[in-house]
Amino acid sequence: MERRFSEMSPYELTQKIGEFTDHARKAEQMGMVNELAVYERKIDMAKAYLMDPESFSPGRIYLVQDRPFTLVKLKGTMAWGTFSSGGKLQAFPISLLKKIKKPSGNGTTCREK
Repeated sequence: MERRFSEMSPYELTQKIGEFTDHARKAEQMGMVNELAVYERKIDMAKAYLMDPESFSPGRIYLVQDRPFTLVKLKGTMAWGTFSSGGKLQAFPISLLKKIKKPSGNGTTCREK
């Protein structure tokens, strides 16, 4: 029986991410789009357990899939919020949130991973 990510050590999570990455690569090579999407999501979830949820602040704006995302609340390793276009509350693993750096002075915004 598979163990939950929350029960795994950082080393075990890293091993699992490597395993999922190999499966995702094979699925992509075989043209199995749905299976690839499943493994990509598993990778995102495992990476979230390697991160510190305390480093994210409700009320701040992050980038999710290159779109501004306002964080409303955190529940474990899931970030709940809305996109700037409004709409319903959505959840994403914290591993998908990218911090927005302050403008660099030339009018552009840099992203930080």
